[in-house]
Amino acid sequence: MRQSLLFTKTRKDAPKDEVSKNAQLLIRAGYIHKEMAGVYSLLPLGLRVLNNIKKIVADEMSKLGSNEIIMSTIQNKEVWEKTDRWDDEKVDVWFKSKINGGSEIGFGWSHEEPITDMMKNFVSSYKDLPSVVHQFQNKLRNEVRAKSGIMRCREFIMKDMYAFSKTREENDGFYTQATHSYMNVFKRLGIGDITYVTSASGGVFSNEFSHEFQTICDAGEDIIYVNEDKKIALNKEIFNKKVLDEMGMTEGDFVEKKVAEVGNIFNFGTEKCEKLGLYFKDNEGLKKPVFLSSYGIGITRLIGVIAEVLSDENGLVWPKEVAPYQIHLISIEDKEGKVKVEADKLYDRLKARGEEVLYDDRDARPGEKFADSDLIGIPKRIVISAKTIENDSVEVKDRKTGVVEMIKNERV
Repeated sequence: MRQSLLFTKTRKDAPKDEVSKNAQLLIRAGYIHKEMAGVYSLLPLGLRVLNNIKKIVADEMSKLGSNEIIMSTIQNKEVWEKTDRWDDEKVDVWFKSKINGGSEIGFGWSHEEPITDMMKNFVSSYKDLPSVVHQFQNKLRNEVRAKSGIMRCREFIMKDMYAFSKTREENDGFYTQATHSYMNVFKRLGIGDITYVTSASGGVFSNEFSHEFQTICDAGEDIIYVNEDKKIALNKEIFNKKVLDEMGMTEGDFVEKKVAEVGNIFNFGTEKCEKLGLYFKDNEGLKKPVFLSSYGIGITRLIGVIAEVLSDENGLVWPKEVAPYQIHLISIEDKEGKVKVEADKLYDRLKARGEEVLYDDRDARPGEKFADSDLIGIPKRIVISAKTIENDSVEVKDRKTGVVEMIKNERV
């Protein structure tokens, strides 16, 4: 991609009403546009990051045997009434409206109910189970106070997966597999070493147990207690003497950390399927309720978390797995035009090799180009100038380490 064709531009300053670090950096670097509080649009660079994150998540879900679908954002009131989660006093984040005929509808904040209701069309026998589906979909939540940039929005993209099983053992086995897959996701995204699995209550999702995936982050809204030697973490709500005694540990074996929730998993048992009428016949012909568990990852939230924890005083520092491009090629123009010719050749050669390159071919000062490159945060920067041409070389800088080296052209 030639940067001269990119309609977005970098900014020296973020909007005055934007206080979160992640949104400030992402807006200044041209990844997102703020529509209103808690609502952001993804720009070309931001969309590339989003798609790279989705690709990693989709790969791990596929390894679990999950089928990808897309459900409607518009929600059927009657389905949610069956589980007593339509009432605003029970779930206070609904966006609701009425269609022209007068019927009341909701806009999806989660999808356990409609997906379970849909599965009644496809599950009737033990031979139909287990069955797993997932989607990448916009969720709408009427947050009282949207904050933390794109880490907590009123509209966001989420990966939600739902596993339907015959028995508790089958359900729990998949639950364990999914836990490992989630940690693989966060490892591949570059935040695995600062992300912990913690136990939690089900909250508005489930009466049974649940787990959260929490990434250490100063802008996070949650508190966990971490034993870094044993890689153990406990949520604030279960951090008490009884639990510590059971573990054979002591406020002193743990360190308090601020964290951001990047994923959660819930076990519903059979309760939700019973309320919605999802049953199957076992191999003896007996009618039994289906076990359900659900698995969420905040895709757009991950962009914000990565921006928060993997950035420095100069801008974003994307891991190579999620960066919008792998190489930022910068041409420092000369009066004779020799640099442009050589830079164009190098750009074409890199593209032909399958490299993802953002080529800064703009008519701009070197200092502006370098500052923009640091702000945008692409892993590798290659600079070609009159000086490098004289040495038949290019200058290569690693964005993460700051290490700069001269490399001969034929090695690039």
